[in-house]
Amino acid sequence: MELLVFIALLLVLVGILAYHRASLTLFTAAIGGLLVLGSFFGTVGLVGWILFAAVALPLNIASIRQQHITKPLLKLYRKIMPEMSTTEKEAIDAGTTWWEGDLFRGNPDWHKLHNFPKPRLSAEEQAFLDGPVETVLRMVDDWHVTHERTDLSPEVYAYLKDQGFFAMIIKKQYGGLEFSAYAQSCVLQKLTSKSMVLSSTVGVPNSLGPGELLQHYGTKEQQDYYLPRLAKGLEVPCFALTSPEAGSDAGAIPDFGVVCKGEWEGKEIVGMRLTWNKRYITLAPIATVLGLAFKLQDPDNLLGDKEDLGITCALIPVSTAGVKIGRRHFPLNVPFQNGPTQGQDVFVPLDYIIGGPAMAGQGWRMLVECLSVGRAITLPSNSTGGIKSVALATGAYARIRRQFKLPIGKMEGVEEIMARIGGYAYMSDASTTMSVGSIDLGEKPSVISAITKYHMTERMRQAIIDAMDVHGGKGICMGPNNYLARGYQGAPVAITVEGANILTRNMIIYGQGAIRCHPYVLAELQAAQLEDERAAVTAFDRALFGHIGFSISNFFRTFWLSLTNSAFSHAPVQDETAKYYKQMNRFSSALALMSDIAMATLGGDLKRRERISARLGDILSMLYITSSILKRYNDEGRQVQDLPLVQWGCEDNLYRAQLALDELFDNFPNRAVGILFKRVVFPFGRSLRRPSDQVEHQVARIMQTPCEARSRLGTHLYLTDEPNNLLGQLEKALTDILAAEPLFDKVMHAANKKLPFYRLNEVAELGLSLGVLSQAEAEKLRVAEVGRLKTINVDDFDPIDMMADKSLLESDAKAAVQAA
Repeated sequence: MELLVFIALLLVLVGILAYHRASLTLFTAAIGGLLVLGSFFGTVGLVGWILFAAVALPLNIASIRQQHITKPLLKLYRKIMPEMSTTEKEAIDAGTTWWEGDLFRGNPDWHKLHNFPKPRLSAEEQAFLDGPVETVLRMVDDWHVTHERTDLSPEVYAYLKDQGFFAMIIKKQYGGLEFSAYAQSCVLQKLTSKSMVLSSTVGVPNSLGPGELLQHYGTKEQQDYYLPRLAKGLEVPCFALTSPEAGSDAGAIPDFGVVCKGEWEGKEIVGMRLTWNKRYITLAPIATVLGLAFKLQDPDNLLGDKEDLGITCALIPVSTAGVKIGRRHFPLNVPFQNGPTQGQDVFVPLDYIIGGPAMAGQGWRMLVECLSVGRAITLPSNSTGGIKSVALATGAYARIRRQFKLPIGKMEGVEEIMARIGGYAYMSDASTTMSVGSIDLGEKPSVISAITKYHMTERMRQAIIDAMDVHGGKGICMGPNNYLARGYQGAPVAITVEGANILTRNMIIYGQGAIRCHPYVLAELQAAQLEDERAAVTAFDRALFGHIGFSISNFFRTFWLSLTNSAFSHAPVQDETAKYYKQMNRFSSALALMSDIAMATLGGDLKRRERISARLGDILSMLYITSSILKRYNDEGRQVQDLPLVQWGCEDNLYRAQLALDELFDNFPNRAVGILFKRVVFPFGRSLRRPSDQVEHQVARIMQTPCEARSRLGTHLYLTDEPNNLLGQLEKALTDILAAEPLFDKVMHAANKKLPFYRLNEVAELGLSLGVLSQAEAEKLRVAEVGRLKTINVDDFDPIDMMADKSLLESDAKAAVQAA
């Protein structure tokens, strides 16, 4: 009995020390102290001390540990270590880790999260949003752009160039705006609320493209020549990466260049002869300068002793002989300028390489580093602007549109869908803001950019599908008054580009995150690659035993937090959101634990078990998005009005994290391991539930009612009531309808009969005749009726206007005459 008590005390002591991540020295001293106590009471004898010494001495004496434990393990590790390609290594090395690293360590520092500065606009950036951005939005009629012209007008292009829209990332010394990443995000969100073609056209040059690459890697001569021209709009850039044979697997591009001698401007020089076939290149049809990615070869060793130099990036004027550009793709009726480009044996100087000949073969590193920034801005911002626009539009429409004598937004089935849209709007804005804020802090968040690109575009797709369900016939009938259809058609574009979402979820998020964010895995890999054996053993020893202690800690932390449902876990606040912080502590620890289990049991096979990686990546993603929600709530002063939006987002994400863990256990390749750790993580089964009906009702009510929470939901959208701004007109109609409802009720009461809520102009006349309305009140009803009808009506066309090829009319008429 005494032995059982001692063993129980030993386990409790180990658990406490592991939970608090005590050092090896403290572990040894504490267990030694317990053994002394056991010896005093006669429970521990000589055998116990011998066993303790056999374990403690080798572990605590560095020379013995390294020679007899670490060195053999390093040898074994090198044999089983998975091979990584050069492109994989460069992708892993690219960028930095930020808050996602804390989430991966199993013990997030919430005060650190709250202390990250809130992104803010400078006076200059705010003036740009209020001035040039609103001006260009007034110039754009989206139906004219997408249906009649299939392009922005020349006047809009000229204004974008003159005002520096294409130069938001370019430094002021070159004539650019040098805006923060947050400002760029706000601009793109506002543009998206009116026109996806406009936001895409502006977003791409400020994302992955020549401007970004030149600023980071260009020679001084290249920067001094091109950057001022890009800033003034004298050059229109595009970047050609994707080939027919290599889309998401960009490292496999077949396009190539050969270093050789040739004639250039009447002189023989060493240059490159390039051959390429690219597609899906945004702005290619109107570009004047082409950024090109290709594999460079040097068979004659003109640059050195290496023949295959690797992926290289060059900047080539479109006017160069042999460059083919001009035709357009037609991406899902969202006709931003996009097309192919080809070249066959195009000879150019080596100076066309971005960064000069010294950067030959460095293109992949350049691309992944820049992509880690650009991918966190453009697509997440455009998607966020779209979701927020859909949220406000759907809320207004659902309040105005009536069926069964009540606004459809009061129907519980519609509330469920609206809550999802509203929750996505709040969380997407929070995630995008936090992510671009990290860039403004100097980070290059490669893992975060993959998380936000994937999840924001996926939520945008779901939000637009949901909005179409609520709008019904209003959504499916195309025309000048349809504010949903182009977004519905174009949603797959964002899903596809800058790393297809299937690839991003299954390979990139966790593939990079597991190595970059884990506190020890990268250090182990780097130690194993050291040529100095003594240095390798020392570094591997430090990383390996840190990793072992980390794993033990996470096992005990996870089991305790799961056993208590995180009840005693730390939270930085003590309000309604405290439970979310506590649950995130639990899932963070479980993610760290299961990552080690997956790597230990699957080894190099883990990167091929994509569905395992995807589920682990889902947990990391849900933790990051939930963190951003809580940070936004804290940054905005913990506004109680916003609490339903916070609750919905946190509960939806944490439920998804729980589901991902459960599916991970059920599908774990080693069934015994899956079953064992399912009992560790879910000792009493799954405890979290989806957002309640009450929370969803509250979110839906926010979306339908003008209030501060709704206004915050629509921050940085273009809501001005003016011609061709459908979202602004819809907001005005909502305000007018809400103002008309009490007047309508007054007339019904005076007339002593129930009236249908339509033909409000007639209700106005009835109210005047009954003497219960003033002329001003009657006018409010008339105005509300105009807005109501515009909201619920759909466009119709003369059949001839729907024909793209009107010459068919003439041939049809001739055929009819001949038939007669």
